[in-house]
Amino acid sequence: MTTRIDGHTILIGLMAYPIRHSMSPTMHNSAFEKLDLNYAYLAFEITNDELPNAIEAIRTLDMRGSNVSMPNKQKVIPLLDKLDPAAELVGAVNTIVNDNGVLTGYTTDGTGFMKSLEDENLDIRGEKMVLTGAGGAGTAIAIQAALDGVKEISIFNQKDSLWENAQRNVAIINEKTNCKATLFDLSDQDTFKNEIADGLIYCDSTGVGMKPLEDLSLVNDPSWFRKDMIVYDTVYAPRTTKLMKVAETAGVKHVFNGLGMMLEQGAEAFKLWTGEDMPTDYIRDLLFSE
Repeated sequence: MTTRIDGHTILIGLMAYPIRHSMSPTMHNSAFEKLDLNYAYLAFEITNDELPNAIEAIRTLDMRGSNVSMPNKQKVIPLLDKLDPAAELVGAVNTIVNDNGVLTGYTTDGTGFMKSLEDENLDIRGEKMVLTGAGGAGTAIAIQAALDGVKEISIFNQKDSLWENAQRNVAIINEKTNCKATLFDLSDQDTFKNEIADGLIYCDSTGVGMKPLEDLSLVNDPSWFRKDMIVYDTVYAPRTTKLMKVAETAGVKHVFNGLGMMLEQGAEAFKLWTGEDMPTDYIRDLLFSE
């Protein structure tokens, strides 16, 4: 990489906390090198309190943009100049593009999630999804799935700071798409179990399963799962989460971590910054092979 960096190198960032576990820098820098593009991608541990100064630094340093992850995906919105229509609908941003000092927020999580299923020849359109979480990623997944034709989404969340956002997600889906969305309290375990039993796909978009919660799962009983369903954990570090282990014990045929979603959401962001298609097959073979 040092042979590529010079006085003309363009900087792109990743702002989140924690973020040192992220594979995004390796993914993007490998793609830049493969295509001989003079960009560099660096991770910065940025909390909500540090976010305003960090966003202003994008302008000050003339960065091309940045990815944004937990806990900043929603907090960043008032700091930007414009929102892409999808990001406005979702109410969360994971990609910022700097055009001569004008910062536009985009969301690529939802399309990345749907594309990652497509990459596995799986189609959930016309089916029922059960989703835990209503943060930035969960919101993007729910709304994009609804827009793409998922028939029904059951969203489970704790009655915490994200409950109001979960209510908003359900209202938007029911008002603006042909999908039926329903919100449930995650503490209602009987309903949680029954809804999973009735769905084709269960997706956990929370941080449960990621450090420091790597020994936890929202589902611990393998009998909740069927062999013919899809279990998807958006966490990818560790590669095999506690949820995935429970699903594998149940003999579930299609069990995924968040690597495919990370790759595809990253590819869309890569295109926004560079105008080039990320060499996704190359990156998949380079980084994600067992």
